[in-house]
Formats: sequence, C-alpha cells, structure tokens
Amino acid sequence: MTYTSQSCDQATSLWLANDLPQEILSHLKLGGCPDTAINSSFKLGSAAQTSVGLSGLAAAYILSLRTGNMQDVSVDARHSILDISSESWYTVDGQMPTASARDYLAGIYRTKDNSFVRLHTNFPHHRQGILNILQCDPTREAVQAALLQWNAKDLEDEAVKQKMCIAAYRSFEEWDKHPQAAALRGTPPVQLIKIGEAPKRDIMESPRFPLEGIRVLDLCRVLSGPVCGRTLAAYGADVLLRTTQLDLTQAPQYDCLKELVKNADVFLQAYRPGGLQEKGFGPQELAKVRPGIVCANLTAYGWEGPWKHKRGFDSLVQTATGFNWAEAEAFAKFNEQPVMDKPEPRALPVQALDHVAGFFLAFGIQAAIAKTITEGGSWEVRVSLAAVAQWLRSLGQLPPDTAFRDGRPLPKRMTPPDPEVAALSVTLHEATGDKRDVEGCLRTMTAIRHAAQLSVTPVKDVEAPMCLDRHQPVWLPRV
Repeated sequence: MTYTSQSCDQATSLWLANDLPQEILSHLKLGGCPDTAINSSFKLGSAAQTSVGLSGLAAAYILSLRTGNMQDVSVDARHSILDISSESWYTVDGQMPTASARDYLAGIYRTKDNSFVRLHTNFPHHRQGILNILQCDPTREAVQAALLQWNAKDLEDEAVKQKMCIAAYRSFEEWDKHPQAAALRGTPPVQLIKIGEAPKRDIMESPRFPLEGIRVLDLCRVLSGPVCGRTLAAYGADVLLRTTQLDLTQAPQYDCLKELVKNADVFLQAYRPGGLQEKGFGPQELAKVRPGIVCANLTAYGWEGPWKHKRGFDSLVQTATGFNWAEAEAFAKFNEQPVMDKPEPRALPVQALDHVAGFFLAFGIQAAIAKTITEGGSWEVRVSLAAVAQWLRSLGQLPPDTAFRDGRPLPKRMTPPDPEVAALSVTLHEATGDKRDVEGCLRTMTAIRHAAQLSVTPVKDVEAPMCLDRHQPVWLPRV
C-alpha cells in the first residue's frame, strides 16, 4: 500500500484539526488511485478514502490508548467507493431487492422560470405535503404541470415555510450568494465541542475490539446516521438503534429513553437542530444526566443561518449547493457538447454527502471518545451535509477526460452479484432478537465489508436486524 497524496493531505489536516496526535498518522496506509475510482468530476475517491480512513485510524488509536499497542489501517480507494454506495450492493437470501426506496414522485422537474427543482417524497407525509402545496393529483404528469406554474426559488421558499423537502437548482456562483452559504463559510466538516466537565473515562482491560464496552444510542435513519452506527458496531460498540422503537409522547417510553441515556456513552441523532432538545434530550441536558457522554448530531444545513431548520437529504443538498450543475457542465465538456446557460441537472453517481458525512461522524465520535480517555469531559460532535459538501467542493474538480473516460463506473446491479462486489462482500445473519424466531426462517444478507482494514484487529462480525421491533430497549450486559 502506498500513500495517496490528496487523501493523505486531507486526512492529516482533519486529524490535526481535531487535536489528535500527529505520530498516529504514520499508521494510515492509503492505496489505489482515488481520481479514477469513480466516474465523476468531483474527487469522490479522495473523499471516500479520507473519511473511511479517518474512522478506522480513530478506532485503532482508541485501542492503542486502551492496550498500549498501535496497528496500521489500510484503505483502498476503489473499495471505499463501493463502501460509500453500499445500499446498492446488498442481497437478502441471495437476491438483490427489486423495490426501489425512492418514491415514484421524487426527482427533478422543470419550473416556470426555465429552471429545475428536486422533490424528495420518499416519506408519505413529505409526499402529501408537497401535493398539498401544488394542489395536484399524485402523478408525475400532474406534478410537472403544477410545477410549471411556479418559479423554482419561490417554490423552495414555500416549501421551507411548510417544512417540506424541495431544493431549487443552483450553480456554485448562485449558492455562494445565498445567506446559508455565508453562514457555513469556514465551518469544518467535523466539529468537536466540549460541553461539560467529567472525570477521565475508565479504560477496559484487554478489550478484543477498539470500542468494546462502548454503548451507543442510535436514533438515526436514512444513510448518514446508520452508516455511522454500523461503523461503530464494526469496531465493537454496543449500538442500540431504531429497530428498537420508543414513542416519546408516551411517558413510560420517554422514561425508558432517559434510563438508557444514564448508561450510554454516545447519543447519536440526526433530527433538525433543537428537535430533541425540545423533548429534553439536547446536548447540555444529556451531559447533566450522563457526565462524560458524547453527543453526536447530524443535520442537513448546519447550526447557523436561515436554513438551519430546513429539512434536507443528500440529493437535495447536491441540487441546492451547485453540485448537480457543475457535474452537468463537466459531463457536457467531456462529450464536446455546448455548455448551456442552465444545463439539465446531473447527480453525482453515489450519495457521497450522506456516506462521507456518516464516516466523518464516526471519526468525530471516536475522536471525542479518545478525548474522554485522555482528558475527560462531555463532548458534542457536529456534522452537516452542507459542510461536507463545502469540504468536497474545496478538493476541486478533475479534468473531464480523467473523470469520465478514465474514471471507473460502478458495477452493474445483478444477481448473482458482480464479481467485484462479490469479492468485497461479507455474509451476515439475521438477528434473532429477544424472541427466538421459528427455526429455519431467519434470512441471510450479503453486504460490502468495511473498507478500512485494521492490521491486527478485524472488524466485528455483527447480526443484521432487518426489521423493526427486533430488540427490546435494554443494553447488552458488559462482558
């Protein structure tokens, strides 16, 4: 394995920006060619390799604090690309799911002012809310006809008021003039903030995995948060996630979450700023209930600015912040086509903002856990999709020929899986839960294995929950 220049430089910069020891960086081994790992004008290979690598290096560092021994962490650029598109490659009982998670109304539409908007309708209440704004039937034809009565940014403003998920199509230049872009300027992709005092964390003797004994409450859904949670689980944490359901409007279940917090080490959530704080689960409240906790928060557009409460997803942030426009321009240049004043949007080939944010969140959480070991305290970790987008843009764009001629396309989705996918996959068994399922009915899943390879400690084999209400809201006993 050899170092890859930009990935190495970015990993070094982010590691040191979070006050982690420089000597640990020599153990990160980055291989492959990130610039040609995927067919995009943006440096998605470097972004994937950097974020995955930092999550693995932080895990190895924590284990070294607990045992005194440091190991190497290797990350291949192409493997990391398949890792940040992992939702495309899993199988259940040998078959790739045929149903799409994307709602039939979701996507790009033209507007009255000869522009575009992207609608996100994958949740039923979001779909209905948009239909209520447009006052139309639930068909793509009716939605398109209704949208031709709206200017793109007027509709976006109305969606913000109605708390719906719509993004107007912008260039980088247009985004740079937006007040939310101004509010984000200078914000790093990972922020660590000390929020309280607490004694140094006790160190478990002879752990088998870097995060063994660490308890994580994972209240997330939709890519970023789950990517973070499963990464922490791979490094040995006990991750209690959304497949255990609690209704916080019910007093007994609200009290149950409060009790779980008292014994949690990490509280991971992806609601809008202030959403859980209104229910008593904000960072300051959590630090009082559980001194020494790490509160990890993910949001779409950040903690400051007029859009701090705006709902958002990867595809919407790509559209709003200029990526779909810049990718379209680069692709037109590659094909020697005229660059239009307003090219038809072209999405990135993977949901890079979501996945990279998830790995950055895992890195930040582990950096904070390391701080609880070395100096104590309670910590907040902040990651937003828009700040990750800002960081990705700062890496620059590749020449169109490098991007679209030399860049490798993703494998085909097929059954049996493409050989490249099969070679990098691992088999997981469905979790039995708290009630033993009927013998013989449990399913198996194949999924892309974690792209960070620790030289001494392999990632932990975990079960796949695969359905809701699989487990009771209780912690596993510490061994």
